[in-house]
Amino acid sequence: MELGIHTEARHARLRRPLVLVCDDTESIRRLLRINLELHGYEVEESADGRALMSRLIDPEMPIPEVILLDAHMEPYDGWWAIAAIRSHRRLNTVPVAMVTASVQQHDRLQAQEAGIDEFIAKPFDPDDLVAAVSRLVAGGRLPEGAH
Repeated sequence: MELGIHTEARHARLRRPLVLVCDDTESIRRLLRINLELHGYEVEESADGRALMSRLIDPEMPIPEVILLDAHMEPYDGWWAIAAIRSHRRLNTVPVAMVTASVQQHDRLQAQEAGIDEFIAKPFDPDDLVAAVSRLVAGGRLPEGAH
């Protein structure tokens, strides 16, 4: 029995951090995937907020270390998805970065108020992207009210 515990702990240490990428543009998902996989992350993709939430609420699926969301997708956008994530007990502490071309100050304020942890402007610099994801993986997210 002890051997099983050690094997499970070793497997957990070897597992790459999981990042879920949600963007309706396939080429953007591919760019995000390539950049993150080159730095040791495991990446899963969704094309809109509804597909993302279907995957996230599945109790058989692992909870990701980080979620990357596009703001503007059809029919369920990133704003819909972040509201669903922050209201879900199983998911509300998962760090979320918004990766978007909407970079006006009011967009940043809306993202902050919605519970976005990082704001990454498109087009993104690959090094900045990886640095932001690394910060989120290392720092996690505090539950609401624990700040």
